[in-house]
Amino acid sequence: MDEDETLRTRIEALVRAGSVRRKLAVAQLEAEIRRREDVMRETFRRYVSPRLADKILEDAQLRDTLLSTADVRTHAVVLFADLRGFTSISERLDPHEVVPLLNEYFSLLTEITFRHEGTVFHMAGDCLMLGFGVPLEQPDSPERAVHAAREMLVSFAELARSWKERYQIEAGLGIGINEGDVVAGNIGSSAYMNYTIIGDTVNIAARLCQRARAGEMLFSRAVKMSLDAHGLDIGATPLPPMQLRGRSTPIDIYCVPSETRVQVTTAPVTV
Repeated sequence: MDEDETLRTRIEALVRAGSVRRKLAVAQLEAEIRRREDVMRETFRRYVSPRLADKILEDAQLRDTLLSTADVRTHAVVLFADLRGFTSISERLDPHEVVPLLNEYFSLLTEITFRHEGTVFHMAGDCLMLGFGVPLEQPDSPERAVHAAREMLVSFAELARSWKERYQIEAGLGIGINEGDVVAGNIGSSAYMNYTIIGDTVNIAARLCQRARAGEMLFSRAVKMSLDAHGLDIGATPLPPMQLRGRSTPIDIYCVPSETRVQVTTAPVTV
């Protein structure tokens, strides 16, 4: 073999080796992209249903917005759900007995939320904050919210009955819903950040939840107007306007009690 052939053989070997390395690099890159997508999918599925998580991942612009520090002003329906009687439960039961009950409670409400394609924004103590129409727009978000709330009241009544049989405790669920503009974004510090929603719409929903008795769903006039516009009658009863601390004018509110409203003794709440 002359020198030219030897050189040609070496060049061909280098080209083949380079091609193998490039293919290996591409394969590694594709594997890393799939791994990151799996991580993001699992992360999003902690807050939204699997179907919504897939939609978010398919929309590169939306996905990048959710992962950035930018905030977005959008229209949404906000739902707060609060466990009535939790203080009494905590006093009567040991902590190792309370934790499984909270897990049952949050699991039930989260499953219902995901069935109606809502988003879980906050879970603390015995309270749950949900959003509909955010981060993905949903023209029927008011209907989704009230249907989810009704299912929560009915399903939790069954869970509360099982708690009473097992532990001789009384528990109920109160729900408040409001509709309006919110600011959605990642809020926190460089060490810890959470994607959430804030604004007056959120505050009013929280106040409505505080006002709701066990087995009740309270919602604002904004929600009522949206339901009326879509021809949905859920048998809401108008209540006297509610005066909120810090607001100059009261707000019109409506109530939808469940068929099994429970009387649970709780400390009075000032709204």
